Amino acid sequence: MSKPSLVSSNKIFGGEQRVYSHESSEVGCTMKFGVFLPAEALAGTKLPVVIWLSGLTCTEQNFITKAGAQRVAADLKLIIVNPDTSPRGLNIEGEDDSYDFGSGAGFYVDATTDKWKKNYRMYSYVTKEFINLINDNFPTIPNKKSIFGHSMGGHGALILALKNPGMFCSVSAFAPISNPIQCPWGKKCFGGYLGEDQGAWKAYDATELVKSYDGPPLDILVDQGTADNFLSEKQLLPEHLIEACKSNNVPCVLRMQEGYDHSYYFMASFMEDHLKHHAKHLHQ
Repeated sequence: MSKPSLVSSNKIFGGEQRVYSHESSEVGCTMKFGVFLPAEALAGTKLPVVIWLSGLTCTEQNFITKAGAQRVAADLKLIIVNPDTSPRGLNIEGEDDSYDFGSGAGFYVDATTDKWKKNYRMYSYVTKEFINLINDNFPTIPNKKSIFGHSMGGHGALILALKNPGMFCSVSAFAPISNPIQCPWGKKCFGGYLGEDQGAWKAYDATELVKSYDGPPLDILVDQGTADNFLSEKQLLPEHLIEACKSNNVPCVLRMQEGYDHSYYFMASFMEDHLKHHAKHLHQ
């Protein structure tokens, strides 16, 4: 595994917000990621880690600059890491044709169709390469990690937790794409990355996965803004996730936040709640 190279570092709330790059064997290109290290981590103390997964069109920069997470993470003594959302610059025909497929839209799956399967392996990238990269190079406690994300990244956080029982201590999401096999974004990406067999799509759908979840207790928190235009466009379908959780007695709290939209203004408003949700489990 290649060592990460430091791209930038800025002091913030007593810690450092850093950006690194590394050569990824899973996706076959240079990938960037963010790391917030509280003061205690800079001094060598091992801390729990929370992984953030971003949504469509995002790079590693969106969360770093807009989410307002560093102050809370410093107070709670949490390392936060956030990878990019897809491979970049592979010169695959069509990779930059639309905002919701290809570059910036890896959807956290391992592609199986011929055109995409070599590089679009964001599921394996996060669960195998990225997590190991973080544990090998930063002062983390390997068995103390949680995951959360937004929109496509909320989908990613949910499926990674549900497909890997016990890997994460907790999971949460802002406006997740909860039932991608039933929404336009999911149908487009799953069809392109996974092919025409819709039965195979269920392996990356949180609503389907939670119906058969049989692992350690998983405390799920979901926030959804009522003024989110993608909610009304039936891209997110949180009600499907809640019904599926109820059917299998998986605890899931859905909070409908009045007047909030799909932007980082929404996430910044409730970021503290989500990090406290994870700290509750990570500091046990």
